[in-house]
Amino acid sequence: MNRLQVFIVALTFLLSHTLIAQIKLPKLISDGVVLQRDTKIPVWGWASPNEKVTVHFNNRQYKTKTTNDGTWNLKLPKMKAGGPYTMIVSGKNRIEIKDILIGDVWLCSGQSNMVHQLNIHDVRYADEIKTANYPEIRHYAVPRATSLSGVQDDLEGGNWQKAFGKEVRPFSAVAYFFAKKIYEKYHIPIGLINASVGGTPIEAWIAEEGFKTYPDIQKIIAENKDTAFVNRQKIAFPKQDKESSPIPLDKGLSGEKTWYDVTFTPKNWRKINIPGYWEDQGIKDLNGVVWYRREIEIPPSMVGKKARVFLGRIVDADELYINGTMVGKTTYQYPQRRYTVPENLLKAGKNTFVIRVTNYNHKGGFVTVKPYCIFTDKDTVDLKGYWDYKVGEVFKPQESTFPKNTEDPTIRKINPQNEPTALFNAMVAPFTQSPLKGVLWYQGESNAGQPERYEGYMRALIGSWRQVFDSPDLPFIYAQLPNFMEVSYLPCESDWAELRESQFKALSVPNTAMTVNIDLGEWNDIHPDNKKDVGERMALAGLKLAYNEDLVYSGPLYKEHEIKENKVIITFDHTGSGLTTNDNKALSEFAIAGEDGQFIWAKAKIEGDKVVVWNDDIPTPKYVRYAWADNPDNPNLYNKEGLPASPFCIKEQ
Repeated sequence: MNRLQVFIVALTFLLSHTLIAQIKLPKLISDGVVLQRDTKIPVWGWASPNEKVTVHFNNRQYKTKTTNDGTWNLKLPKMKAGGPYTMIVSGKNRIEIKDILIGDVWLCSGQSNMVHQLNIHDVRYADEIKTANYPEIRHYAVPRATSLSGVQDDLEGGNWQKAFGKEVRPFSAVAYFFAKKIYEKYHIPIGLINASVGGTPIEAWIAEEGFKTYPDIQKIIAENKDTAFVNRQKIAFPKQDKESSPIPLDKGLSGEKTWYDVTFTPKNWRKINIPGYWEDQGIKDLNGVVWYRREIEIPPSMVGKKARVFLGRIVDADELYINGTMVGKTTYQYPQRRYTVPENLLKAGKNTFVIRVTNYNHKGGFVTVKPYCIFTDKDTVDLKGYWDYKVGEVFKPQESTFPKNTEDPTIRKINPQNEPTALFNAMVAPFTQSPLKGVLWYQGESNAGQPERYEGYMRALIGSWRQVFDSPDLPFIYAQLPNFMEVSYLPCESDWAELRESQFKALSVPNTAMTVNIDLGEWNDIHPDNKKDVGERMALAGLKLAYNEDLVYSGPLYKEHEIKENKVIITFDHTGSGLTTNDNKALSEFAIAGEDGQFIWAKAKIEGDKVVVWNDDIPTPKYVRYAWADNPDNPNLYNKEGLPASPFCIKEQ
């Protein structure tokens, strides 16, 4: 080698060893961290091989040495709740971690209803956000990440935030209300590690240890660890990027004037109502772009003031223009549309409002029974009613997701966040050394298509997490799916009801609890606004499972039944002070069937701690269902503590 090559090699060697020599802590152990009380506290990290590491904490010193692979770990003694403390970790470099609290740590996980931040629900919970002053409640949002190859050593980022001021806005709303309830009782620091990703199935969160009895999934996990297999998949399903996408054909953007331009004159536009789906208003089977335009009269009192626009929910994406200026946009259907209008944009009199709506499949348009208005602190202008509309672009029908002319029949399309173990590997596995007080789980919507498998998956999830966290009795609290979609007025079949039944059956796993939310949903929103009651019901379960409080923490749960002549007599657990209805009316949402399985509505009445169900037209009942629908009309069986009964199904053998 010449001198330059020798210098480069030497410099590379020096730099690599300098980087290796730097002591590194996991990202979770950072400023503001909450560590679990009353158990040995693990501290771990990385450094150069055989490096001496010293940890100074709570006026004591602890020493260890890295292994040959550069990892190190030690355990600090048990501590009571308290803080703040400072930790100093030193070796060839020095790291200082400040504002450490000792308290209770809860892992919060699932899909979007656990993700949903207080910020998204800032209208309903404006006062909660404004008055939040709980610096000892802390939240760590784990960044979205996946790993098909196996468990990862560390998270990709994240930081601890306090439930105080603006820092509380990114908190998971469910987790915040859970923690607040616990904190107000004990005043012990609460740490919330939020590892959640919207639209994901439970399989992606289960550790590999949980799939021992699932050979089909074991095969998938093995394939995903095979780099060659994954690369073949990428070739068969080339990624579509913006550069390779066709040029947009939207007439509203490609003409001499854009359709949101205030000087544009609309011609031959039709009328349509907001709110509503366009397929219900004369536009047949359209996936594409539809423009809405209307002149809105703004009173002088609103000019120059801070204004907000509420556009309910829109399927799927939207852009709002006022007087030619984009005010806001959202790229997918689920968030509430709440846009802030610049103070100098509105004018007295007519203002041009234009909404560009893009829909990719199913019905497109504006979800009903949502707010549609523009308002200031004192004035409100309604935006509902007839608008002018015109189609800007029609999308071609989607082609099959399977590759054409593929020689390898084993090729399958891989979406990393949906693959078994992928989210666990990257978002939970890196901190399984950390002790937990318990787990909060809110998920199930993405598995409603195969509800019969969910009970087994729940067992796999709970068992595998208890195994990897080395906590066989780890309290596990989960939310049953709420009511959603169109209300059912006749007995019917329902995947969501089937999944709720699977969730109910998973309660046979010891030290678990399920919150019933059949009264907290919204027919037109998979992300219901009421997150406080969900969180507080989880807190009741937490007080029982994790803190051993003697209290009623669940609504009535089906226990057993007997049949006497044409009546089914049902006994419940968790009746509390007694069974009741929440509306002082007769029991509803009970259906009954005979041998043929054809359900009809039943009569039902409360007798002590039992419910008697019958229909005179069914002399020999074989089946009973309660609240068995995507969105049952009026499930009104409660205990006197105000907690609703879980939906259930009885099948007489």
